[in-house]
Amino acid sequence: MNALNLAAFHWIAAGSHPTPWVLSAASALALWGSWLCGAILVAALWRRRADRVYLCIVAAMAGVTSLVSHAIALPLNTPRPFVLGLAPAYIEHAGRGGLPSTHAAVMFLVALAFLLRPGLRRLGVALLALAAATGWARIYAGVHFPLDIVAGLLLAGVIAGALAIAQRCVHAAMPRAGRASGDQNTAHSLWRPS
Repeated sequence: MNALNLAAFHWIAAGSHPTPWVLSAASALALWGSWLCGAILVAALWRRRADRVYLCIVAAMAGVTSLVSHAIALPLNTPRPFVLGLAPAYIEHAGRGGLPSTHAAVMFLVALAFLLRPGLRRLGVALLALAAATGWARIYAGVHFPLDIVAGLLLAGVIAGALAIAQRCVHAAMPRAGRASGDQNTAHSLWRPS
């Protein structure tokens, strides 16, 4: 195990004698942070009509991110801190591999995708803070190492980067396609930033 990862874990994690109110807050965030992220995505889908297609794509990419994260974690089977006996698990969790953190990957993907869209950037900043806080909480609760969270962030960055490249390709291709067909507002507006 990487010494820096282990040192960071011991610095962040609750350990054997956590502060009760911090543990309560961290446990709630570790369990419900991803649900709050999903609720914000659904609320944005409901309220931001101009961004609905983009937000549906983001939701689909969140699902893809979850699948990719699990596909990476399964063969790696990196043990979690509580499995190694380094800290108690303060929230209920299975002992399967935790690298990368799927919670972190999906939440950071949604945050980064919101940050890519001008009309959604303020929400994106809030989602980024929520993802970081949830990552901290999952380390504090003993179910992840810091490296698991960082790996989730990196995976999210790669997938968000692919989304940004796809968006640019659509922007570049659609005006030409629109000129050829005489309809300039076809699918180009689906990706156009709000």
